[in-house]
Amino acid sequence: MTASEPWTVDLIIVDDDPLVRAGLVMMLGGAPDIRVVAEAGDGAQALALVDRHAPDVVLMDIRMPAMDGLTATEILRDRSRAPEVIVLTTFDADEHVLRALRAGAAGFLLKDTPPEEIVTAVRQVARGHPVLSPAVTRRLIARVADAGQDRRRTHARDRLALLADREHEVALAVGQARSNAEIAAALYLSVPTVKTHVSAILAKLGLNNRVQIALLVHDAGLLDGQE
Repeated sequence: MTASEPWTVDLIIVDDDPLVRAGLVMMLGGAPDIRVVAEAGDGAQALALVDRHAPDVVLMDIRMPAMDGLTATEILRDRSRAPEVIVLTTFDADEHVLRALRAGAAGFLLKDTPPEEIVTAVRQVARGHPVLSPAVTRRLIARVADAGQDRRRTHARDRLALLADREHEVALAVGQARSNAEIAAALYLSVPTVKTHVSAILAKLGLNNRVQIALLVHDAGLLDGQE
């Protein structure tokens, strides 16, 4: 691709329901900047197709036979040069979504999300922007029963202790669902400086996006009402 050519997002769709796949292919394949390069019926097929096509984004159902979408997401995101993953869910506090986000998924979409929002989400994720807003992250976290809380809290606090004081403040603000502009105002920083701190936090802690920062702050028990 030359600099003058438009960027096309290569996408793999993974769902065990052929009708759902067909609908998604029709919807997303109609976007001029999205190319559906393959479709799979389970996680194992998805892994093989990712190796073959090297897509930018994988749209991944959760509940599938052979290999579910959660396991496939964990395997994919543990690879170098991994594609971004958006998990599909029926919501209603589906506890598996939290596992997918911890594995490095860029967010989730409801299966009844309006078509134009699904198209926009794929574009955003391909550019490195999570499709799960901080506010939705906190609402989801609040609805999920969190097993192994004490062990997870200790581990999360140990990881956050690796941050410098200002980075720790920024991480806490991300966990509080604040935007970069709100963090800048609260901490008397410029927005570019906040972005720099967020990038440093991601690099130090080996995280993929600010959703995972919010999850780590939650796990550490540092949000209001958690102590």
